[in-house]
Amino acid sequence: MTRVTFKDFQGNSKTIEVENGLSVMEGAIQNDISGIDADCGGAMACSTCHVYVKDEWFNKLSKAEDAEVDMIDMAYEPKKNSRLSCQIIINEGLDGLEVTTPEKQS
Repeated sequence: MTRVTFKDFQGNSKTIEVENGLSVMEGAIQNDISGIDADCGGAMACSTCHVYVKDEWFNKLSKAEDAEVDMIDMAYEPKKNSRLSCQIIINEGLDGLEVTTPEKQS
């Protein structure tokens, strides 16, 4: 299990444990994290699981594929540290990962 901390746009946070091999989005859905809608269920067909990855973690993630980058462009207020949480797969090296949900999902 790997710890992931979710912060909302107001600064409230919740730390959960996610099974390795699952996505950050799956962990959020299983733990009722508000701010992650996941309308497409992780098929990378929407941007409703958009998160901002804390800077020190961003470069530890695998690089976003072009399709993910295209979806992020449609997200609410994308930033340089934006990712789709359905594309971040949990592993031991991500223990302590911190992400922030945007004010709303598009």
